[in-house]
Amino acid sequence: MRLIGLSVLHEFCEKHAICRSWIENWIVDVRAAKWKSLNELKERYPSASLLPDNIVIFNVKGNGYRIVIQIAVNAQVVVIKWAGTHAEYSHKEF
Repeated sequence: MRLIGLSVLHEFCEKHAICRSWIENWIVDVRAAKWKSLNELKERYPSASLLPDNIVIFNVKGNGYRIVIQIAVNAQVVVIKWAGTHAEYSHKEF
């Protein structure tokens, strides 16, 4: 998968250094992925939430933090839309 918007994650890690290793591992994993469907993504990340318009919410380090992406499976592209705390996520609309 090609990742777009890595600056979102870099800024997130500056504020939440505790998440850095989880984020780095996630980046490596997603870059290596060749998901052919959202079901394959869900098999790899069972706690991920699938929303309309190919939006996927990942729980980071348990449930304290979230990453929001939009995925184009056919194009093999992941766009990082947002990253933040669970509390901040509760006030967002996607």
